[in-house]
Amino acid sequence: MPPLLLLLAALFIATPGHAEDADLASLFAAAGVDGTLVIADLDGDPVHVHNAPRAAQRFPTASTFKILNTLIALEEDVIAGPDALIPWNGRLHDMPDWNRDHTLASAFAASCVWCYQSLARQIGAERYRSHLARVGYGELAEPIDAVAFWLDGTLTISALEQVEFLRRVILRTLPYRDSSHEGLRRVMLAETTEQHRLFAKTGWAARATPQIGWYVGYVETPKDTWIFALNMDTRGAADLPLRQALVRVGLQAKGITASPEAASAIQRID
Repeated sequence: MPPLLLLLAALFIATPGHAEDADLASLFAAAGVDGTLVIADLDGDPVHVHNAPRAAQRFPTASTFKILNTLIALEEDVIAGPDALIPWNGRLHDMPDWNRDHTLASAFAASCVWCYQSLARQIGAERYRSHLARVGYGELAEPIDAVAFWLDGTLTISALEQVEFLRRVILRTLPYRDSSHEGLRRVMLAETTEQHRLFAKTGWAARATPQIGWYVGYVETPKDTWIFALNMDTRGAADLPLRQALVRVGLQAKGITASPEAASAIQRID
């Protein structure tokens, strides 16, 4: 088991009464949602957790897999880099922003499913199996559809595993070229302020019951790097902004970032 997962497991087993973070728990209670949030220092200490049992439970990865998928696509040279073009074939999609040519960077930001499916067709199921085994990413069930396994529930992962995977992304200890890691870093950058840089990816497992919303990533401050992974039950698209809002206010509550504007987005779901 990777070192951070060992540390987290030890924390939950040795001190079950203290694993729950009251600040984070109050945010989920205020929102009226069932979910988990793990916020961990890059070194694994301290770790702040809401709902430790759920943090260890696996759920469909949805578009959070685009983090590893980007690394794989770059490593396999099916796309040259963040600015490389992914041509649109003219087929209309429900998401208006998908109906155009994309670069790898814009496809990641728009969570463009067809864009990554076009890369997946070039990668193929066997190479995906190999990469997932090498990285030790989540759990893959068989058989798999090479262009849908991260969407249909075949590939699952826990919040704790997301945190450990992201730690390896940050430290660049995954079995990939430095150029692939650098390309991923460029596409993951979601926000830059004077106080921090945020690297993140959303996910929405709309086919699951209940539907699962994800928000995972890390934030760099002048003093430290913090990793986060949130998943929560959702009832539809209207709940999705809570993913980012809960993380932002959670990071603020732990003194990591200042995001006062996010607090207004925490509204109870009735």
